[in-house]
Amino acid sequence: MSRIVSFSTDANFADRLGTLVEQTGYKNRSMFLRDASIHFAEDLMRGDLDQMEDDLRIEGTTVVYFQHDVENKLAEIRHSGDVDISSYSHTCLPESHSCVDTMQVRGKAGSIRKMITQLRNIHDVDRVVFVSAPDREHGCC
Repeated sequence: MSRIVSFSTDANFADRLGTLVEQTGYKNRSMFLRDASIHFAEDLMRGDLDQMEDDLRIEGTTVVYFQHDVENKLAEIRHSGDVDISSYSHTCLPESHSCVDTMQVRGKAGSIRKMITQLRNIHDVDRVVFVSAPDREHGCC
């Protein structure tokens, strides 16, 4: 069941909000504000990966862009046992002359930080990004 939550704002903010909603492709302000509020609150509560407590158990997706001949080093990190990797995908991107691996990871924030640092320090790894999963108490899984 939906509930209406409203707030007042000045005209300038309302105009800027409308522009943001349009630019981001949301269908309406309500959906935009819902997602923005949840994202903002999660960032305040949990913080960025670098700010999370070492023992906090989290999960998310790691994306690694790299050049060929790095696969063996990536495999060593994937099989180290420091983090649980439940899914792994490799894709060649011919137009950008890169490869990209995505991994669904789960573990302690400190261990995931360590893995990210190891990945970033491999020669010919171009970019490493970690996106933490939303922190929900119930849902689809």
